[in-house]
Amino acid sequence: MGENSPLNTGSHDLPVSEALATFMKSGWADTTQSGLTALPVAAWAAKRRAALAERFPGETLVIPSGTLKVRSNDCDYRFRPHSAFTHLTGSQEPDEVLVISPSGAATLFMRPRSPRRAEGGAGQEFYRDRRYGEFWVGRRTDLAEAQELYQIDCAPISSLRNALSGPARVLRGVDHSVDAAVAQGAGDGEFACHLSESRLIKDEWEVAELQYAVDATALGFEDVVRALPRAVAHRRGERYVEGVFGLRARLEGNDVGYDTIAASGAHACVLHWIRNDGGMRESDMLLLDAGIETDNLYTADITRTLPISGRFTSVQRQVYELVYEAQEAAIATLRPGASFRDFHLAAMHVIAEGLHEWGVLKISADEAMDPASGLFRRYTLCSSGHMLGMDVHDCAKARSSVYLDGVLAEGHVLTVEPGLYFQPDDLTLPAEFRGMGVRIEDDLVITSDGARLLSEGLPRHPDEVENWMAHLLAK
Repeated sequence: MGENSPLNTGSHDLPVSEALATFMKSGWADTTQSGLTALPVAAWAAKRRAALAERFPGETLVIPSGTLKVRSNDCDYRFRPHSAFTHLTGSQEPDEVLVISPSGAATLFMRPRSPRRAEGGAGQEFYRDRRYGEFWVGRRTDLAEAQELYQIDCAPISSLRNALSGPARVLRGVDHSVDAAVAQGAGDGEFACHLSESRLIKDEWEVAELQYAVDATALGFEDVVRALPRAVAHRRGERYVEGVFGLRARLEGNDVGYDTIAASGAHACVLHWIRNDGGMRESDMLLLDAGIETDNLYTADITRTLPISGRFTSVQRQVYELVYEAQEAAIATLRPGASFRDFHLAAMHVIAEGLHEWGVLKISADEAMDPASGLFRRYTLCSSGHMLGMDVHDCAKARSSVYLDGVLAEGHVLTVEPGLYFQPDDLTLPAEFRGMGVRIEDDLVITSDGARLLSEGLPRHPDEVENWMAHLLAK
């Protein structure tokens, strides 16, 4: 077939005839929406934009939403915007760009709806364009509708270049066309840091979103416990668990906030096990690390390590209780003014003491905790928590001085998640410990006088876990 053949369409669809193209131009009702109510996030986003403009007065600031990414051939991944963009606008559409002018005025540049009565190619996108056409991917808002919803001035993306004619700070690495349109400046790195740091303190609306995400996630964990007998019966029980939780995530929110870790047996020793292709045995434990992302893109991040049979064995309980005690010690440190790293160090000291008492560590806890040693980390390699918000590892571009080496403040939301991971081939361990992994992870918000456990609805103590599971499995 030649390149100019009428059947060489680039897809498996038949060519559009002139008669069909003419027919598609007429007979459409006006579907413009008016009288829309502003989204609840709009007022909060306006405050955030005002604060950003105040931080960089007299400068042009550019924050893209991001672009569609190909999964395979002509199929894209489901779009998820850059968190900084949605934090400042409330919008979640691809190929949009927020521009804050030197005066502080904000404009959202967006792709308008394709008019169905227009002449030429502009009037054909709605049924011809597989990537953006409404017949293919659904309706998007027009400029006036977006302005009502987000309470921000909106302009067509085709006029963006005029707004980028001078120097600007750009959030780079999000949209290559925006990167190319503005020369890179020395201040872009500082700008990216600030956008992360500005999300460290959650406002009232954000804390409510995170509480919803946590509550929805708790429902997902209940679903999983009820499904354990069916998961055990399936050759890929871990994927059964992943699927059960994923259904709840899609019903209650946008999706999972990150790939679910459904790790049974020795797979729990793999910190980020997401293959989830293993079977499950009643004699093992299941480490389930999962979180639901809300429709406004805030995610929970919770881990429970559950005895698949519903009852811990004596050795499983021994390991679990040490992790539980470490988490309790970590949570006790959380308050405004405490160093961010304090909770991790408190948890690790408990872990090191326990490992020494069991004879696993041949040196004392204090010796093991010395930075020059750190031998306890063979069994608990990663940190015990991180900031949480729109990204599961939130505010990752923030400077160490205000995050990792900073102090906690009211409005911070973080995870506390100590764990023990006894590799199946670790000859320094007693045989009964090998191949066992335990993590307990909860989400907390720093308050004026301490911390509030957002995930208190899910039991943590081993006795409570067993009673909770027995109740769910009896249904």
